[in-house]
Amino acid sequence: MKTQLRIVLLAILLVSFVTGRAQFNPKEVCRVENGKIILRIDLNWTQAQRHEVSRLFDIDSLVMAGVYAGKKEIRQDSSTWIITKINDHIAELSKVISALPLRPTAPKTIFMVDDRWLKLSMVSRESADYGVNKFTKVSVFNYRNNIVRLFLPGYTHAKNVYLSGSFNNWSTQQTRLQACDSGWIIQLKLLPGKYSYKYIVDGKWMPDPFNRNREDDTQGDFNSVFYCYNYEFRLSGHPTAHKVYLTGSFNGWREDELSMIPYRGIWVRPLYLRQGTHTYKFIVDREWITDPDNKLVRPDGSGNFNSVMGIGDSTLFSLKGFTGASKVVLSGSFNGWNTSELFMEKKETGWELYYVLGPGNYEYKFIVDGKWMTDPSNPFTTGSGDYQNSFLALKPNHTFVLDKYPNAMKVILTGSFNGWSTDGYSMMKKGGKWIFPVYLNPGKSTYKFIVDGKYILDPGNDLWENNEYGTGNSVLWIEP
Repeated sequence: MKTQLRIVLLAILLVSFVTGRAQFNPKEVCRVENGKIILRIDLNWTQAQRHEVSRLFDIDSLVMAGVYAGKKEIRQDSSTWIITKINDHIAELSKVISALPLRPTAPKTIFMVDDRWLKLSMVSRESADYGVNKFTKVSVFNYRNNIVRLFLPGYTHAKNVYLSGSFNNWSTQQTRLQACDSGWIIQLKLLPGKYSYKYIVDGKWMPDPFNRNREDDTQGDFNSVFYCYNYEFRLSGHPTAHKVYLTGSFNGWREDELSMIPYRGIWVRPLYLRQGTHTYKFIVDREWITDPDNKLVRPDGSGNFNSVMGIGDSTLFSLKGFTGASKVVLSGSFNGWNTSELFMEKKETGWELYYVLGPGNYEYKFIVDGKWMTDPSNPFTTGSGDYQNSFLALKPNHTFVLDKYPNAMKVILTGSFNGWSTDGYSMMKKGGKWIFPVYLNPGKSTYKFIVDGKYILDPGNDLWENNEYGTGNSVLWIEP
């Protein structure tokens, strides 16, 4: 499983107090909130109870002693515990999760934690352009009407089988399979997307033995992966073809990866596709053809055409003015910067083009009669000079704000989400504040601001972690 999961599970190990000698209520002792672990310490605990907390959370005895000595801040290793006095007999000990020390654990270490008191209502779908399932038995997976049915054959002598994955925040005891005469079965309600998972059979983690889709879990093992489909390609009119393949922008135009399936005189290929615009073709016995049932085609830049389809809502790109131009082309990261595909339509006041995009960050430019230009109506850009592009965050889920440098000339947002580009996202000044909206994947992001050439942490964010330079990075957690 992921390191973040191990960190959270380490925090939740305090649940063992429920059955151990301390007899604490886990809801009252430990919680994870805003990227921090918070321990609620009773100043009337016995020495044995204090020692138990120190042991479970790898807290130095000097830290625990500092709580009872009334200190406000204690350093441990390279991180800091913050102590807040709630009342005469209660104090809270808090620290950023990313800074928690972890004891080395073997790849097969088993964490089975009673985490049913956690609220796991949000389902996390992982990022993927496309995906197809590779189960070795048809009966072990089914997806219809947003309901997933998973079946684990065998293991009939097991006492308990649980399902843990990205859809339940890797909970270990919240998703229990039901025993049947030939194995174990469960149903989940999930939206289309990519999900990773493992089974826990009588406390032992294992990938799905009937699923060939696997990914490294970064702990010396693998996670199984399944996709909930949202689209089906169909090709009619070739009943005698021997082999038919689907290829497109979503799979890098690989020729022999996505084989079509013959079904009642036509060829079909169900799969998961991310939201956005996709170009594609069929390869029928080595002959490349567009989709005869899809009239929407666009030039491929090499004198031929590709079929085009989209999933999601359309975004309007518009360029005001330039009505005297003879040709305007839209080019961007969403179409591989193709310069001969997206021809805009001339209107009375300018040029327009509707294009289907999914949530995300995109760069683009207009090409007006052969001359490249950024979007004059969009204040957000990335890069500089000839390499400056307009920036579009579609359905942004976070807006970075810096409000203490109203007199700065230029502020850049840089972080793990844009490769720490030094001329990355140019923030816009609005009402004395610097802002920049973005779409970020769920999980942890690190970042800094560059104010007139000087790197600074986010003064409005208390969460940070150290970096290789000893200068620290601000930390942001995005929920699914």
